[in-house]
Amino acid sequence: MTDNNQAPEPANDDMIATFFENSAPTISDDFKSGFVAIVGRPNVGKSTLMNHLLGQKLSITSRKPQTTRHRIHGILTDDEMQIVFVDTPGIHSKEVKAINERMNKAAVSALSDVDLVLFVVDGLQWREDDLLTLEKLSATNLPVVLVINKSDTVKDKSQMLPLIEGFSESFDFADIVPVSALRGHNLDRLKEVIGQFLPVRPPIFDPEQITDRSERFLASEIIREKIMRASGDEVPYDLTVQIDTFKDEPAHKDPETGKWRKAVTFIDATIFVERAGQKTIIIGDKGSRIKQVGIDARKDMEALFDRKIMLTLWVKVKKGWSDDERALTSLGY
Repeated sequence: MTDNNQAPEPANDDMIATFFENSAPTISDDFKSGFVAIVGRPNVGKSTLMNHLLGQKLSITSRKPQTTRHRIHGILTDDEMQIVFVDTPGIHSKEVKAINERMNKAAVSALSDVDLVLFVVDGLQWREDDLLTLEKLSATNLPVVLVINKSDTVKDKSQMLPLIEGFSESFDFADIVPVSALRGHNLDRLKEVIGQFLPVRPPIFDPEQITDRSERFLASEIIREKIMRASGDEVPYDLTVQIDTFKDEPAHKDPETGKWRKAVTFIDATIFVERAGQKTIIIGDKGSRIKQVGIDARKDMEALFDRKIMLTLWVKVKKGWSDDERALTSLGY
């Protein structure tokens, strides 16, 4: 007769080894991996393109130019390859402040460590900063794929032919791919093209990893996005976000009630602006705007980090931070 209360026999070493062998991903001999920079002038949809290629929102977006200020790596891994996208700030000619100069340097420096460049342009719009970006690319020996974004907005596709011909005459592109980053049109074709230029080598990052950026950094970017979206054109780019506290509290039993509490992360963040009037705008009437920013940011963080978030926001004036080299360095630029 079997004793139902008897503990099961422990698995032997062979069984444990077999389990982990079966769980480990198999990397084929022809697996490819590499870095792919996404460059272009401000507000052409670079971050939106990366987010849709990844199938997950990683880089913040808004209708305002120069939303992206830092290089951000987004990692896409499948059975055949690993693409490490490098989302860069928009290259622009007007370096009005020190922060603009640093953004340009971040974008250009990304070109020194990649295997392929995606040069993103906006539909039928060709501007001065597109030419500036093209000049930067001409100084490299990298293969460049021209990505014509928002192609779905062009009703008469024949109108794109002069644009494509003009681009082809100005630069020897490795390929030209029209896409709609927002609607996901032709992104599979773009991934196929990217795969043609990646070297055969093992994955650079863990296949489960989606970015090399810390959660603190992603939290600050989410908050900044929500402010930019909530404030419309009222607040310019004279704002930044600093994470003061990022504390994880694991799931635990409350000593007073005896009930289990879910894991939670406590985040305190300071929003810096350059003028008192900007602080008033961000806070809003009786704190309504900053409250909504906190709600929206917390929802995005909980979706991205997959746990409960307790978020506290403060707004402070730090005059001239965007044109102060020491301030920019201390704030992570």
